[in-house]
Amino acid sequence: MKSFRIAGLLAAAALVVSSFSAQAQIQPHRVPAYTGKAQARPVRSSTSYSSSSAAGGAKIGVRAGLNVSDWSGDAVNSVMDLAGYTNGAVTKEMKPGFHAGLYATLPLGPRFAIEPGVLYSEKGTVLTGRIPLEQFDFLNARVKATARMAYLDIPLVAKAYLTDGFYLYAGPQASVLLAGKARVNASALGFSAFNQDFDIKEQFRPVDFSVTGGLGYQSQSGLGVSAGYDYGLSSLDKNNNFDAQNRVIKASINYSF
Repeated sequence: MKSFRIAGLLAAAALVVSSFSAQAQIQPHRVPAYTGKAQARPVRSSTSYSSSSAAGGAKIGVRAGLNVSDWSGDAVNSVMDLAGYTNGAVTKEMKPGFHAGLYATLPLGPRFAIEPGVLYSEKGTVLTGRIPLEQFDFLNARVKATARMAYLDIPLVAKAYLTDGFYLYAGPQASVLLAGKARVNASALGFSAFNQDFDIKEQFRPVDFSVTGGLGYQSQSGLGVSAGYDYGLSSLDKNNNFDAQNRVIKASINYSF
């Protein structure tokens, strides 16, 4: 009898243990609710775009274009005042030429850069005269004097981008005189009677100082265009016998690598 009672107790204990074990196995795992603020996940773009052409690191490039140059100053004004008494027999013209060279664009921020450069540049002016007497008009006599000056321009300009691509630039420029020639040509009846070059380099200052400025557009492909003006500050004559300064209008195309 006692053995039956012990067996019953063991069976009851086994039943209780098995019921607790089964309940533990079927109880689901609960994840605690997140009570923080919802945060939007950032969307990453596969491409990046710079808001300014000044960004993106230093670049080098080549530039070439047209010069239209002249001289200005008291000496030139005096010559033209005298020419006024010749009934238009003496006239002054702007001289065409070209420039070409290298530059480097160094960004200073998202919309600013500095740009040093080195360019070969042709400058000068042209004076044309004729015999101021109507009775000699049939001769069609002309005298043309052309100052042909070659410089090595060394500009250091600051560039400010107004929008993507479009910019303004300005800065100082030093110009080293490489060559100076005066070409005199005289003709009559359509034939050249005199044509001679004279070396005038020694009469001019070896270094000319000016300010330069203008505007331009630089595309993301590297191709660009610009237009500017050089305003000479120093007198060209090294002996100060006359006062004249360089004036140059420039139009350029460039390519940045």
